[in-house]
Amino acid sequence: MAKRLSIINFKGGVGKTTLAFHLGTGLAWKFESRVLLIDMDHQSSLSILCLQADGWQRAVDEERTVDAVFRPFVGGNQDQVSNSDIIFSAPMRDRYPNYQTLDIVPASLQLDDTEIELTASHQGNAIKSEWNKRTLISSWIEANRIDERYDYVIFDCPPATKIVSQNAIAASHGYVIPVVPEAVMERGAPHLRNMMETSIDNQLKALAPMGEPRTAYVPDTTLVGLAITRIQAASGGYTNDHRQHLASLQRQWGEDLLKPYILQGTGVSQALADGVPVYNRPNTQNVGQRDIDTQYLELTNEIKARTDAL
Repeated sequence: MAKRLSIINFKGGVGKTTLAFHLGTGLAWKFESRVLLIDMDHQSSLSILCLQADGWQRAVDEERTVDAVFRPFVGGNQDQVSNSDIIFSAPMRDRYPNYQTLDIVPASLQLDDTEIELTASHQGNAIKSEWNKRTLISSWIEANRIDERYDYVIFDCPPATKIVSQNAIAASHGYVIPVVPEAVMERGAPHLRNMMETSIDNQLKALAPMGEPRTAYVPDTTLVGLAITRIQAASGGYTNDHRQHLASLQRQWGEDLLKPYILQGTGVSQALADGVPVYNRPNTQNVGQRDIDTQYLELTNEIKARTDAL
């Protein structure tokens, strides 16, 4: 059975998509795992990375996006389940053969509108309706036998914990919170974990007995860890501000803080601008000479080990 993982933080700009992309490509390349990325963010950054801009636009024009999972409910047909045509197989294979076991379900800008409509939509019994709208992804996973086809499913969630994100959480065995060592994250990360455990998970568990059974639903989505991203280097270590906040995060989170920490660098943005992970830039000054490719690969290995143990 596939292990399913959400990359989530309700703050933007913390490297969620970058981490999801490198986790997926790292698992596909280094471990030869069958990986499905599911872009749950209407900004579609992960989709554009994998499909490139023209390929993503074709997917949107053909309505082959994750939006197809949610639209039937909004349209009043809660029993209709999208098929697997929204999966794009090995979109990076022709450009980079290392990633031939990496597939993606892309997002679209329309998903933001769908989120609003989904929140306001109700079908039949009110309690059952609330359950159904939060387990549409779970239903799609079951109907299309996703667990049999993949080793890992990775959700790139939007910077929010609304209905679309809750669908990812309901179907995830674990979640990773990317954080930048800043004051706002010292407050925000504990709040997010509390929401995950006492609000979202508990609400889903309360609805579950009164809704249709979902074999892909996970009652207790476990924290895999916090991933430190975009930490700023300085002579002999990190900048004063990041060093201070990192020390506070270390005291607060202990072993839940994943290692290694990912340095901020122009090499990452340069690689992503070309639609490739940093693994494809091992000999460049801004990636390989700063060991950023090694950091992402070691972090992938750590996340994999913790996720496998769930």
